[in-house]
Order: sequence, then C-alpha cells, then structure tokens
Amino acid sequence: MPHTLLSRTPKSKYDVVMIGGGIMSATLATILHELDPQLNIAIFERLGRFAKESTAAWNNAGTGHSAFCELNYTPEKADGSIDISKAEGIAEQFEVSKQFWSFLIHKNYIDTPQDFVNSCPHLSLVFGQNDADFLKKRFDNMSKSVLFAGMEFSTDHEKLREWIPLVMSKRNKSEVLAATKMDAGTDVNFGTLTRKMGRHLITNTNVEIFLYTEVKDIDPIANGWKMRVKDRTHNIKHDVSADFVFIGAGGYALPLLESSDIEESAGYGGFPVSGQWLVTHNPELVDKHEAKVYTQAPVGAPPMSVPHLDLRIIDGKKALLFGPFAGFSTKFLKEGSYLDLPESVNTKNIKSLFGAWWHNLPLTKYLIQQVAMNKAQRVQHLREFVKDAKEEDWDLKIAGQRVQIIKKDDKDGGKLEFGTEVVTNKSGTIASLLGASPGASTAVSAMITVLEKCFPEKMNNEWKHKMKDIIPSYGTKLSENPEMVNRLRAYSKEKLKLKY
Repeated sequence: MPHTLLSRTPKSKYDVVMIGGGIMSATLATILHELDPQLNIAIFERLGRFAKESTAAWNNAGTGHSAFCELNYTPEKADGSIDISKAEGIAEQFEVSKQFWSFLIHKNYIDTPQDFVNSCPHLSLVFGQNDADFLKKRFDNMSKSVLFAGMEFSTDHEKLREWIPLVMSKRNKSEVLAATKMDAGTDVNFGTLTRKMGRHLITNTNVEIFLYTEVKDIDPIANGWKMRVKDRTHNIKHDVSADFVFIGAGGYALPLLESSDIEESAGYGGFPVSGQWLVTHNPELVDKHEAKVYTQAPVGAPPMSVPHLDLRIIDGKKALLFGPFAGFSTKFLKEGSYLDLPESVNTKNIKSLFGAWWHNLPLTKYLIQQVAMNKAQRVQHLREFVKDAKEEDWDLKIAGQRVQIIKKDDKDGGKLEFGTEVVTNKSGTIASLLGASPGASTAVSAMITVLEKCFPEKMNNEWKHKMKDIIPSYGTKLSENPEMVNRLRAYSKEKLKLKY
C-alpha cells in the first residue's frame, strides 16, 4: 500500500537510499521503481519540500537545454571549424528527457504537461561582423544534423524584428546583428516536474520519502553503506544502511561524497557561485518577447553566466528574466552554511583548489566585478539587449547557488569543470552527481549513466527490455538515425502538448 508523505521513522536497512529531493533523485527513484518495483527505496530531503534548491523554478534559467542556442557548446577550433559534437550530445540527452516525460504522461503517473513544459523558441544572438561570421559557420554546420533540422539564420533587421521585437526596438539600422532560431525550444519548470514525480512516488509506489531529514555522514560497511540521518523536526538521529547510495544533494553532494572516503573522490574541490536575475512581469514587455535569447559569454566568465533574455512561464504566469549576474558566497546551497567552503578544504584537494584558482585568475576578476555591480549597472547591461529598458520595470531576484567542480589535474594541479559529472566507486555501490550546466535538462541521461555504471549486469539483461519501454531510443545514437528522431519528436510533441 502507498505510504504517507511524512514517514517519521526510517527503517534501519534499504536497498537504495537517495540523498536530496531534486530532479535527479526523483528521476532515478522513478526509473528504478519502474525497473524493479520490489526495491526498497528511501529519499531523504533536508528541506520541507522537494525541489527547493537548484531545481526550484527561479533558481535556474528554466531552459530546456538542447544546445539550440547555447554558443559555448559549439566551440570554434584553431583551424576555424566549428565542433558541434558536444551540442549533438546535449541535444540527444534532452530528447531522452522528453521521451521519459512522455512515458510518465502515457502511464498517467503525472498529468497536465503545460504545468512544467511549454514551447518557447530558442535563439542565439550575436553583435558585430566577426561574431556574425562565426554564427553563420555554426549554423551551416549544425544544419547538417537531423537534431537541428528546422534551424533558421538571419542578419536581416526586418526578420529579426519578427523574431525578437523587444530586442530590435530602437536599434540602429546599420548595426550588424545575426541570429539563429529553433522553434522546437522549450521553457521548463523543473521544480513543478519534480514535485509531480514526487506525488507519483508517494501515491503509487512503495518509495519512502522523508522531509526535513538530513544525511550527515556516509561510512562504508561490509555490504554497502551506513548513514547518520538526522530528523531536523524532532532533532532525532538514526543509523540507516543501504546496499546502494545516490548523492543528488546539489552543492552538498561534494562534502557527502568526501565523507564516504572512496578513492574516486580524492582531489575534488568546489567553488561556489551564486547568481541574480533582473525580472519583469510588465505585460507590455512580456508580450513582446516570446523566446529565450542567448549570446556570447564575456571573456573570463563561466558558462553559467552566458547573458540571456528569457521568457519564463511559472505557475501559469509569464515573466521575462535577464542575466544571470554572478555573485559569490561561501555557501554550497542557497539554504546552506557560510562554513561550507572552508570546511570543504582538506589535504586531498588543497592542491587542486590552488591550481584551479591560479589558472583561472580572469574568472576571479570577473566575479569581483560582478559582485560589485549595483542594480543600475546591471540594467545598463540589459540595455545591450533592450535599448530602452527602464530600471523601474525590473526587479533584482536572487537565483540559485551552484558549486563549480574543481578536479585534480596532473599538469595544472586542478581545473574547473563546468559540465555535469557522475562519480562512482569501483564496486558501483555509491554514486554522486557533481557540477552544473546543462544539469536538470539532462537528468534522465545522467541517471541512466548512474544505472549503467552501478547496475551493469541488470542493465544488460533483465532491465534492458524495460528501459526500451521507458526510453524508446535507448541504445541508439539519435544523430545517426533521422527517422527515429522525427518519430520520437512527433511523439513527445503530442504527449507534452508542445505547440511549435
């Protein structure tokens, strides 16, 4: 029988424990229960609701990251050619996410897809002749891939005015601009999606969910892991063991992984970066911008700070956001502790931390400049997009807290990793998700990677057929299968009620 939401006392032993109530844990728990309904699964979330940290709607851009508009996924190589391999990989991963969400709709596990996903064109916009030439090369290259079929390119001001009227208002006709547009883009409220999955787990499965419950430590035992679990409401501690542990705790994943003492965690460090948005709900402005528009990142800026002007649809209400503007806090979570960063430094990662800092001095300078900006200066940056932006129309909103992963590097001591990384031990009994962008958009693929690394025999045998039911493209490289891409996109478009 389904259990109640606030399970008060955890069992002493589970097959699987997941730490964190965000998009990653909800996705993994849903897939695992579908693969084996007999598994004894528990999820521990330190806050009072699922998806209150990185997955919360205003704590991320809400972009369905499919590499349609993110220029940092298509670097220009030394010979002048454009490498689209990373973009194709991310586009495939987002198609996998859409397949999974369509499966959940088909099975009636969740409903009303418009609550969490809506069509929203994705545009790349660049300024000046050099960047326009780059964008044209990028477009020519990407257009050859079925994953980017339907992409449009233009430098014509009249065409751009059709696409992005708010951005084109008050523009000088002599200004050189170029843009690409993909109508198949989406805006996603990952918080709502996560809570829908959480309600399914509560109502229809035997997965146990514990809110206001924090995992403080992870230690190895003979056949798995023992955790000290604290009930924050009643200040009671429990010892819980599990055969398999997944750490999906956002910025706290790193210290929890380090507490396990697995050798694979050695050398990892974390560099916390916070963010802020300029937000407007002014209907006169919102009605003129039905798109997500990304441009080039400033020199020295991390990829998560690529400027973009986005339509957001949250709880049925439309808004525009511009940013993100980087900030700095020593917290690893928005609702974390200022001691998180200093307490994360140890003898195993000090060399990595120093090496990454020394080789990323421009990033340090960029963060200092960003932190020092006032609202008027941020609005001045917005005016590069919206020429006549008025300060009184825009409010400053705090975004989420991210921990950029620092990884041991033999040459430089340490280097910053801006992607999403899955870390597992050799026996496959513990896994952790580290990193930021593209994050939530590729949660399904990331969790499939966890399953393949930690349950290889089952994934190659009894779970393989079930995985094909959940993800029809499982085991197939979509970029090499145009017929499947078109068929599955049509299927997910129908199930998710997308309108492109």
